[in-house]
Amino acid sequence: QKKRRAATARRQHLKSAMLQLAATEIEKEAAAKEVEKQNYLAEHCPPLSLPGSMQELQELCKKLHAKIESVDEERYDTEVKLQKTTKELEDLSQKLFDLRGKFKRPPLRRVRMSADAMLRALLGSKHKVCMDLRANLKQVKKEDTEKEKDLRDVGDWRKNIEEKSGMEGRKKMFEAGE
Repeated sequence: QKKRRAATARRQHLKSAMLQLAATEIEKEAAAKEVEKQNYLAEHCPPLSLPGSMQELQELCKKLHAKIESVDEERYDTEVKLQKTTKELEDLSQKLFDLRGKFKRPPLRRVRMSADAMLRALLGSKHKVCMDLRANLKQVKKEDTEKEKDLRDVGDWRKNIEEKSGMEGRKKMFEAGE
């Protein structure tokens, strides 16, 4: 038991010592980054001194615009380089998957699409395809059965009730009674 206690106490002591070292290293890195930032700003951004005359102000504005344009060009170039490298990385990772034979399934989303829209998507917008499923069906004539004839002769009972309901129906019954 004493060995276990000693081992755990030693582990805890080592752990706390490592955490203290890590904290001091993080503080040193933060201070180094701050110094590096200050040096960069001092080198690339000299302190601004505003001249008194109008012509000197215009020259200063022209210089600032030239610097802005150069910075924008650099930013654009770095963005293009970044896009190229990300595209190359994607292509290389796809080649790796192809070489290994393991294919990553893309996440699929459910999409509601009509048959016409699906055919248009498959065949392209050039082809006008109308998929009317009812157009190809045969038309069948309905044969009159005896029951339907009898119902037609008797008449629709709902029709009689609608005629007799309400004030108009009572008026007709009253007039028929006279």
